[in-house]
Amino acid sequence: MKKSLYFVLLFITSGLFCSQQLSTAITENGSQKSAVSDTLFHLNIPPRPEKATGGNRMATRLASQSLNNREKAIIHEIRNGNVPSFARKLRSIKINQDIGTKSYELELFALCDYLAIGSDEDYLYTPMTPSAAQFIADELNCTLPTSRLVSTIYNAAELKLRPQPIPPSNRMTTVPVFRDHTDSIKQQIISLGFDRSSDSIIGGNKKDVIISNKIYSTDRNYDRVVIYGWHRGVNDPIQPVYNGHNAQYADYSHGVRLIANLAFLNGDSVYVTELMQDARLSALVSSEGKITIPYYPANGVFTGLRTPEIGNELDFQLHQNFPNPFNPTTIIYYQLAKAMPVDLSVYNLLGQKIATLVAKPQTAGDYQVAWNAFDFPSGMYVYKLRTGALEEKRTMLLVR
Repeated sequence: MKKSLYFVLLFITSGLFCSQQLSTAITENGSQKSAVSDTLFHLNIPPRPEKATGGNRMATRLASQSLNNREKAIIHEIRNGNVPSFARKLRSIKINQDIGTKSYELELFALCDYLAIGSDEDYLYTPMTPSAAQFIADELNCTLPTSRLVSTIYNAAELKLRPQPIPPSNRMTTVPVFRDHTDSIKQQIISLGFDRSSDSIIGGNKKDVIISNKIYSTDRNYDRVVIYGWHRGVNDPIQPVYNGHNAQYADYSHGVRLIANLAFLNGDSVYVTELMQDARLSALVSSEGKITIPYYPANGVFTGLRTPEIGNELDFQLHQNFPNPFNPTTIIYYQLAKAMPVDLSVYNLLGQKIATLVAKPQTAGDYQVAWNAFDFPSGMYVYKLRTGALEEKRTMLLVR
């Protein structure tokens, strides 16, 4: 069973699951935070080609293009792997909260920095309209953050930069200003002696394009972008939640930070967008309650783009259970070529999950998991393996 794909959550060091010891982080006031140990993942994009264009040349190339063509070009570069290492890494972040009488721990995976194109040394941050940002998020099985998640990520950041706004002008939405602001952030990082190759989270350098009920609220009669953040410190964002700009607006201060949609809640798998839509559990990820529609409307300019050919072989195999038919216990076998977060669950024919067998990151290797169906009636069941970017499923028959 072979398919072409890259996983949304790939791991560093040849795909092997590992705990990365992060170097001591530096804050702008000169204080240092002790090293932490965390699990690191990668976005579902190819390795950067050797001859890929650097950020400065890309800025020159993009400067004369229309907004739609500019964003098509940025999407093309991201799809083909022209992304620096720091803008493809995702770090584990945990949220612990009591809701009612129950305690919850949510583990999700956030991009260490904002999306950029180019190399680690020669890169360009790429502000995008919300429809372009949503298109990229959907392709990578990610979501954009809520305002609460923006604050959570900033609070977890080892490197908290000082925001660098510029005086307002009609040039704020142009690529030369994008490049100038990127250069100013680079100078901040250099002045702090920060190692760009580390796996630390960076905050304070951009506002976020966010998911919010204000995307579709009735206080505006046009499509809009919702922004929030650019923190000067904990609980001190420059930009409150704001939806005054139309959906074609993207200025130098906007950033796109992705969150992997597959997360783990109290030992079970969950999609972050499902949490946003849950009246009760949305409190884990949202400061505005349930978010009814957790995405921006599609733009036909991007939905018509051809799906790229990705040349990697399938990195897992899900085998038929044995015995099959069975009564009441069977073994499910699967193989992982690389380390990845795994959700292996059983569903009835109505599509309802009835058992979670695995919900955690696993190393490369061969696995077998037993399922005891003693409490379930005879009939057909479906078992499904999800890794974030792709899922595979097979059927099995319980016969009493």
